Amino acid sequence: MIKILQQFVTGILFISYCFQPVFSTENSFKFNDLPNERHLKYPSWFKQSFLNLPEELKEAEKAGKIGIIVYFGQDNCAYCEALLNVNFKTQRDIVAYTQKFFDVIPIHIWGNLEVTTIDGEKLSEKAFSDREKTNFTPSLIFYNIKGEEIFRMRGYYPPYRFRAALDYIVGEYYNQETFRSFLERADVGMVFAEEGLNNDDAFLPPPFILNRHLKNGERPLMVVFEQANCHACDLFHSDLLKNQDIRALLPRFDSVQLNMWAETPLITPKGLKKTASQWANELDLFYTPTLLFFDEQGNEIIRIDSTVQLYRLYRVMMYVLDKVYLTHPLFLRWSHE
Repeated sequence: MIKILQQFVTGILFISYCFQPVFSTENSFKFNDLPNERHLKYPSWFKQSFLNLPEELKEAEKAGKIGIIVYFGQDNCAYCEALLNVNFKTQRDIVAYTQKFFDVIPIHIWGNLEVTTIDGEKLSEKAFSDREKTNFTPSLIFYNIKGEEIFRMRGYYPPYRFRAALDYIVGEYYNQETFRSFLERADVGMVFAEEGLNNDDAFLPPPFILNRHLKNGERPLMVVFEQANCHACDLFHSDLLKNQDIRALLPRFDSVQLNMWAETPLITPKGLKKTASQWANELDLFYTPTLLFFDEQGNEIIRIDSTVQLYRLYRVMMYVLDKVYLTHPLFLRWSHE
């Protein structure tokens, strides 16, 4: 019966997602992410937990749910504020859908409370956050009733993308396809080939020979995957790339713009011949714009595959340019977002 309900509700939300307008009236792509004092309150329907995740799974199963969501967040985080006050407050369908199928367990990334992890390890909230490499807050990890990690969100997803992720998880599409291929089917009319990307002279022209396997690059590499008819991509170009502080940093990178769905030929930083679409699929990319940063040897340092605003982008760029990752493998611990 639960399986039938999952499929029914998923079908309804999947249809609503397919017809979700690209230029949404929800202003969830753009907000000020400068550090400000924010005392964030969890929704009342978040689980009051002793942070014993195996026990939380048992309770969720008894309640007829399909799993748990572990939420990693902190105060003074604009992205956490957007998730809690937009997705989990004003979007009633998301709230109802999440409550129906999951218990949400909050973890404070700076906290000292003891967490019993799914695999039985006992760690502080902070140590657990570090182990799970929560470079950006909020981060969400979805576990099914068997205790298997089935999906992970790094950073803030606006409502239309969050709905799609819930569809993907609740409908158990993860058993048969990647989230990227799921979105490709859902984004009918939203995915185009080569045309329609925003032009910017900061990006290197083709041919895209990104090979750093045999000879080191002179600068770090920033690869921006986009798609046409993408509101978040438009804002990335019109707001972030026009900012004078960001603009000043761009010449210190080799910057490349790629269409995530196109057959554009390229050579990857590791020296492999791919198309842009093949490489994006191999990298398991699904959000646009996604920014990937590589060092001079072609090793991926960090990626941003969720909504990003000015302060976070600037800090990530400095994290790469100043090679902070060599001494601080976790961006979040260095940045004190």
